Amino acid sequence: MLKIENLQAYYGKSHVLHGVEFEVHPGEIVALLGRNGSGRSTTAKAIMGMVDCTGTVNWKGQQVLGRKSYEIAHLGIGYVPENRDIFPKLTVHQNLMLGEKRGARAGRWSFDDMYGMFPRLKERQHVEAGVLSGGEQQMLTLCRTLMGDPDLIIIDEPTEGLAPKIVELVGQYLRELKARGIAVLLIEQKLTIAMAISDRVLVMGHGAVVFNGTREELKQNASIRQEWLQV
Repeated sequence: MLKIENLQAYYGKSHVLHGVEFEVHPGEIVALLGRNGSGRSTTAKAIMGMVDCTGTVNWKGQQVLGRKSYEIAHLGIGYVPENRDIFPKLTVHQNLMLGEKRGARAGRWSFDDMYGMFPRLKERQHVEAGVLSGGEQQMLTLCRTLMGDPDLIIIDEPTEGLAPKIVELVGQYLRELKARGIAVLLIEQKLTIAMAISDRVLVMGHGAVVFNGTREELKQNASIRQEWLQV
């Protein structure tokens, strides 16, 4: 579905990604782990056409590198940024409307689906998004992206700053995506949620993938965990 080859990315003169390579298959949850500054978020932005880069980003057989972000999104890749990019003066429901898929074919997700998964959003659907808690804003951002009916969703640090109960809710949400056949690229710093729900784990360090394997293989590889993940 998604195949990344020799991905090099730059911020001005700074060379940030150094030959990143990996794949994400349909209906698969892949966790992308690493310390801050390892290149995880830059990888997401490179896939979405938001940074200068070279290499191959192959999506369903076509190269998307060089396309604009909205064009990539229309091809079926959803992106949930780390900064919870909501529209604060619009209501919860209006935010969801902005993400709604347009076209002849109806999307797989409805407003009822969103409110069913996150009843708190239904309770606050007529409230301005700017007054929501951090956890509620994270729910809203995830749901708004889903309303665009992506086949792959890239989620950057969805549990950052959230209470444990909300983290558990996010995990349930991601399992629901997998159950509906949607692939997930989960960018995380916390091992806990990644090891609980992912099918495969990638570890990044210094702008490159230094490990690619299953959760069990990472559990057994103490040297990788110690060198690239532990503080």
